[in-house]
Amino acid sequence: MTPIAHAIDHLVLTVRDPEAAAAFYARTLGLEIIRFGDNRLALQVGQQKINLQRLGQETRNHAAIGCGDLCLLTALTPEEIIAHLTHQGIPITEGPVQKTGAMGPFTSVYFNDPDGNLIELSRYP
Repeated sequence: MTPIAHAIDHLVLTVRDPEAAAAFYARTLGLEIIRFGDNRLALQVGQQKINLQRLGQETRNHAAIGCGDLCLLTALTPEEIIAHLTHQGIPITEGPVQKTGAMGPFTSVYFNDPDGNLIELSRYP
C-alpha cells in the first residue's frame, strides 16, 4: 500500500501554562515561539512545530498533562547536551544511551520538561 501520510506537521503537548512552557523550550532548546489562531502558542522545530494546549482545551483527544514523549534531533554531542542541561539546572533522566530512531541507531539524552513530558535529544552518527 502506498503511504497516505508522508510527514509530520505538528505535535501537541498539554501543559499547565503555555506561556511558561514556551519560555522553557525557548530558553532550554532555543526554539522559536510562534503565536497563531486565538492567541495559541507553538514552538518551531525545523519545518515542524509543537503546539501547546491547556488541559481541556481540545475535547477531541484524551490529553493529560505530562504524558508527552518527544524525540528531537540535535547536532550537539551527548556530552554537550548534558553540559547544557546541567548548566540550565535540568536533571538528566537517562543517557547518554544508544537507541534507534526513524533513520537508524542514534545516541540519546533524556530529561523532563516542567510539566513532566519526557524529552529525548538525539544525535545520529
